[in-house]
Amino acid sequence: MIVLIMGVSGSGKTTVGEHLAERLRCSFAEGDDFHPPENVAKMRGGTPLDDSDRWPWLLLIAEQVDAYIERKQHLVVACSALKAGYRELLIGDRENTHLVYLEGTKDLIRARMEARAHFMPATLLDSQFATLEDPSEAERPIRVDVRHSPTDCAALVLKELKRRHDERNKVIVRNQG
Repeated sequence: MIVLIMGVSGSGKTTVGEHLAERLRCSFAEGDDFHPPENVAKMRGGTPLDDSDRWPWLLLIAEQVDAYIERKQHLVVACSALKAGYRELLIGDRENTHLVYLEGTKDLIRARMEARAHFMPATLLDSQFATLEDPSEAERPIRVDVRHSPTDCAALVLKELKRRHDERNKVIVRNQG
């Protein structure tokens, strides 16, 4: 199983992802760790990334996802995945993948960004929201409001993952019966 946790910077992807991976007893990959130094320097300097910056970074994350699938291992990965095309690259037609969308108001997320130490300054939040393409229902996102604590967010995701697993098994049993 692959769980992609998406959202704008400051939405809690890393913290929720770490809680979720711990509860699932699986690996966690931080998307920011795949950025080349040039991307980090650009963001640190207050310049938003564009597609030419993002695509090589996203390809590295997709390779990581494929490596876990090939080894039949579970993975929770945190990645902004702001555009539908990015999510298509990261999830595509891979089986047993789930998209988690951490959503919240710009004011709440800005306050969180201003209270943390990170290379992404709060001044880039507007560009994140401008780039964000809300996941479609076809992407089957698990939507989680970040007003909840990270622990509660992870619990909500687990509950929905279990529901989907149970639903899938009912369909398999029905089709075999």
